[in-house]
Amino acid sequence: MLDSKPLLFPTDFPSLERRSIQTLQVNLGLKCNQSCIHCHVDAGPKRTEMMSDEVLGQVVEYLINHKPETLDLTGGAPEIHPLFRQLVLTAVEQGVHVIDRCNLTILSEPDQADLAKFLAENKVEVIASLPCYLEENVDGQRGKGVFDKSMHGLKQLNDLGYGQADSSLQLNLVYNPVGAYLPPPQQSLEDDYKRQLNERFGIQFNSLFTITNMPIQRFGSYLQSKNEFANYLQLLKQAYQEQNLETVMCRDLVSIDWQGFVYDCDFNQMLAMKINDGEKSLHISDLNENALIDKRIVIGEHCYGCTAGQGSSCGGALT
Repeated sequence: MLDSKPLLFPTDFPSLERRSIQTLQVNLGLKCNQSCIHCHVDAGPKRTEMMSDEVLGQVVEYLINHKPETLDLTGGAPEIHPLFRQLVLTAVEQGVHVIDRCNLTILSEPDQADLAKFLAENKVEVIASLPCYLEENVDGQRGKGVFDKSMHGLKQLNDLGYGQADSSLQLNLVYNPVGAYLPPPQQSLEDDYKRQLNERFGIQFNSLFTITNMPIQRFGSYLQSKNEFANYLQLLKQAYQEQNLETVMCRDLVSIDWQGFVYDCDFNQMLAMKINDGEKSLHISDLNENALIDKRIVIGEHCYGCTAGQGSSCGGALT
């Protein structure tokens, strides 16, 4: 069986130190209504890992006590968690900006008929996965019928004001390459997306984020099956840009897994590269906003994915 977590460290990647925690990124669980080839989380319908009520309560306690600028909710499909909406409401009450990393098809699930309305009412920023504006490419990467459901989801959001020029409701799309290559320039691809989606479907959105595929979990296994793993890692290293070190997401973000353990980023989480506090792994119950300032970030070979070319983060290109 292929190893879904290729070991990518030790590394010669430059050392990094953390700044303050501005974004708390929380993985609510690995259950998802899709199984995508590029998924670095290895999420899917058969996964059962979900954040417990106790750990979610500790997340809420952190929000109340420390009030980070942003709560970034991810998964799996984070909306599947039974306490997703309660967590959103709590964060909004605390004045914390909320991001929902939405796969769009979740909006078509029978038990999520009012999800889009809930997100709009609470001014949740939606960052939605759409790896291409062509049906063949999307369905090939994410499953048959996903493109049509994605268009339906985008129309729902547009009808509520998302992505409109006169609205504060933010709708941003995410592009991932469908193979072992770097994303094209973000701005030019965004222009193509906007033109294609508007002309063909009347869909509008705010920005497009291009994100480099990380050679870990499901995509790492895919690269191994094609004997492309080493070549892809070399591609990332050859495209390294030093200026991207200043704006990589791990310097201002922490990632919390479904069990409550703390990581420097979502990719480290998938490689089980926890932040250690002395002899034990740091947990959300022990985290405070100043605990990690000036601390060394845990790095590995996969970090070259964030600094290659125009750079890559959960918020798209860095340069």
